[in-house]
Amino acid sequence: MEPLTAAGEVVGICRDLLRIDTSNTGDPRTTVGERVAAEYVAAQLSDAGIESVLHESAPKRANLVARIPGADRSRGALLVHGHLDVVPADASEWSVDPFSGEEKDGYLWGRGAIDMKDFDAMMLAVVRDWQRNGVVPPRDIVLAFTADEEAGMEYGSQFLVREHADLFEGCTEAIGEVGGFSYTINDDLRLYLVETAEKGIDWLRLHAKGRPGHGSFVHDDNAVTALAEAVAAVGRHKFPMTITPTVRSFLEQVCDAIGIEFDPAEPELAIAKLGPIANLIGATVRNTANPTRLEAGYKDNVIPGRASATIDCRTLPGQAESFLAELRSVIGPDIEIEHLQQQAALETGFDGDLVAAMSAALRAEDPGARAVPYMLSGGTDAKAFTTLGIRCFGFAPLKLPADLNFSALFHGVDERVPVEGLQFGARVLDRFLRSS
Repeated sequence: MEPLTAAGEVVGICRDLLRIDTSNTGDPRTTVGERVAAEYVAAQLSDAGIESVLHESAPKRANLVARIPGADRSRGALLVHGHLDVVPADASEWSVDPFSGEEKDGYLWGRGAIDMKDFDAMMLAVVRDWQRNGVVPPRDIVLAFTADEEAGMEYGSQFLVREHADLFEGCTEAIGEVGGFSYTINDDLRLYLVETAEKGIDWLRLHAKGRPGHGSFVHDDNAVTALAEAVAAVGRHKFPMTITPTVRSFLEQVCDAIGIEFDPAEPELAIAKLGPIANLIGATVRNTANPTRLEAGYKDNVIPGRASATIDCRTLPGQAESFLAELRSVIGPDIEIEHLQQQAALETGFDGDLVAAMSAALRAEDPGARAVPYMLSGGTDAKAFTTLGIRCFGFAPLKLPADLNFSALFHGVDERVPVEGLQFGARVLDRFLRSS
């Protein structure tokens, strides 16, 4: 019988996690909560002799943190974090039960397979293997399994940073989700996108006020009309292009890899050639504002005095204030703006020993690997942890089939992770953490 390894155990752990429904609707009344998954993680760590602490921010909203002592405790600790919640899934839309953890066609299927119970499983598989083999990492490793990443992080990483910052004492760097995945150039070259930047989040609610009245009257002060005009203007507005250092570095390197000239004045020409990741990269060359919800009225024949809309805004680093000024010019002076959620954009350099360790670990498992920086158009728990002065990266390694539309799987139907890619990720993470 072959000895158990991290790569050999990671699929089973991921399957177990996928079978635990941790759906997060964003509404405390309908959100399932992460408690059961956190208890599973605690049991897996305890079985390997690793102590952890569990903190509930609200009933069933559980977060778990563990620290593995390193050989040199004078060095800054490395935080490795993953969230346990997932977005809801409508089973009628899926070809498999979204909480079955079914394995077929070389993939492990289920809600959370790539967002992000795959990386949670890698974390567990690696440290369990260390304990079996007496491995001591070069510095302290802090593991964090969080709640509520999918709905603003208030019950998860934001809660931990606010109420239990001592758990992250000494942490100087961190790795988390949506980075380290491959983009195939050809049989001999794969770019692995390491997240070094994230756009900021600003979820806004727009409110229009008018004179209420009967629906049969001529009415020139209608809140619904005013709101509809503002929302349509936002939805059609195209914010100006801005190329940040991270995006420029990525586009220069990808253009070099595919053998075309990079034109900074026309970056979208290069982005159009990126196939399945074009949407992911295309969202990082400008600010965006997308209407997502509308609310008005209480009766069909009553003109309401107030109408509201929710706008999902994502801003480039350093542009939060100028973005709001431009948005105000688009919607006009009479629409009220309410801030529901504000989280700053992040950007760090693609340099240093940690980045070198990422590159080396990838090349050791894939000789055709080249690590490159990129910006994530969404947000992660890094937004909370960076407030503690921690330098954050997205590095959850996966080697993907060349034809897989990876970005479409996030929050999508039939979410799945390639089994071989998952095992590859466990091997890379093991190498990386041993050398970081």
